[in-house]
Amino acid sequence: DGKVIAWYAGRSEAGPRALGHRSILADPRRGEMVERINRRVKARESFRPFAPSALAEEAGGWFENLRRNGSPYMSLTCDVPEHLREKIPAVTHVDGSSRLQTVEKEAEPLYHALISRFFEKTGVPTVLNTSFNTLKGEPIVESPADALRSFLHVRGALDLLVLEEFVVRRRLPGLR
Repeated sequence: DGKVIAWYAGRSEAGPRALGHRSILADPRRGEMVERINRRVKARESFRPFAPSALAEEAGGWFENLRRNGSPYMSLTCDVPEHLREKIPAVTHVDGSSRLQTVEKEAEPLYHALISRFFEKTGVPTVLNTSFNTLKGEPIVESPADALRSFLHVRGALDLLVLEEFVVRRRLPGLR
């Protein structure tokens, strides 16, 4: 339904990629998400691309040149077949490629369950995934306090913060 979600779950991640523990997630079917997240959430250039996190067992039907062992660390660039590019425009770069993360149930059960639920509702086995950091010059959030500060910093550009078992929503101030 067009929401942009901040997702904080489990152990932290090391390295340059968000792999489903500290992520900003959105619907890859909505091309407008690229500009919205780049401009309002990340405050960066509008052309910067986003990556898909896809169910490992479904990825072969949505991405070409995928290796047998997948791409669990978002280290592989795959092509999106031409007939599917309009279905996932928010994670398809201008050249038709995507820097893919494949998510296996055994390795990432919670993140896999989230993407599986999205797949059940939409028929698309992938979500847009970018690192959960909204403050210029800061790394991916590490602590719950970092997550709350980052969520509040963007003043409503993120619709929800899922912080482990808690769901945080911004409440609009009442007018008097």
